[in-house]
Amino acid sequence: MSFSRGRVLLAKPRGFCAGVERAVKTVEVCLDKYGPPVYVRKQIVHNLHVVRSLEERGVVFVEETDEVPAGAIVVFSAHGVAPTVHTEAEVRSLTTIDATCPLVGKVHREAVRFAEAGYDILLIGHEGHEEVIGTVGEAPDHIHLVDGPDDVANVEVRDPDRVAWLSQTTLSVDETLATVAALRRRFPNLLDPPSDDICYAAQNRQSAVKEIAVGSDLVVVVGSANSSNSVRLVEVAKEHGAAAAYLVDQAQEIEESWLVGVGTVGVTSGASVPDEPVQGVLDWLAERGFDDVQDVELVKETMHFALPRELQLHESGTTTTPATDLL
Repeated sequence: MSFSRGRVLLAKPRGFCAGVERAVKTVEVCLDKYGPPVYVRKQIVHNLHVVRSLEERGVVFVEETDEVPAGAIVVFSAHGVAPTVHTEAEVRSLTTIDATCPLVGKVHREAVRFAEAGYDILLIGHEGHEEVIGTVGEAPDHIHLVDGPDDVANVEVRDPDRVAWLSQTTLSVDETLATVAALRRRFPNLLDPPSDDICYAAQNRQSAVKEIAVGSDLVVVVGSANSSNSVRLVEVAKEHGAAAAYLVDQAQEIEESWLVGVGTVGVTSGASVPDEPVQGVLDWLAERGFDDVQDVELVKETMHFALPRELQLHESGTTTTPATDLL
């Protein structure tokens, strides 16, 4: 029998956001409609559990479109792709289903509009991230990547009075604001995007982890190492009061030594994480006496996105927001 040793502060919201839910559902509906194999370019979302689960159902993940047999079906991941990827798929006569998150698609459209207006675009983000690669591909001659405040001094533009900024959707809100402030000191006429680029879900999860970090000796963030928004949650927890914070894919990765001297554990998960591994962490903690679980809810999320148009007849009856509304 376990003994009561401490409490758990469970952050809400956590886990799947609307964009991830849409992307995963897109692949599931493709399996139902077309049957396996369904090919997906890159990981549909950055989570090991989701990828393994879909592989078991007949999904084949590839790195590039040239790995997909000519004439087959390919789904593009939630992170978005450059226009050249669509062209490559067309050359190979692939049937494409675009699962790009509508919020990422909004950033792509903003990049195109700024480029067409002759602006240099300062894209705040991390080099090599799939979302950044896709956005840069929309206007490669106009976009300059800025990786945090320390990178601002390296920016060179054609006209300092015709400069706009955009951002990767999964960044830390605080660091993004600091980067924008540094950019504005260099470029006083810097133009803002028409609306906030940081994903609503990323902001909500960061706000929630700030709330639980203040009262936690340890914060466990459930998510995969290649998930930008999950990594940000660890950073935010450390910055806002947690003595320690760690990222784990599953409960088995937690080390017993982390619990030494700990009375309160905060638990949350990234926007691409299903419920199962989070429950596994809660069970692991309960077995070690952390069985007093308290929900800490900041906001209720009600956002849903419609499936890609080709699949909408197969969608269940939920209230959805069309991507065209996200301008």
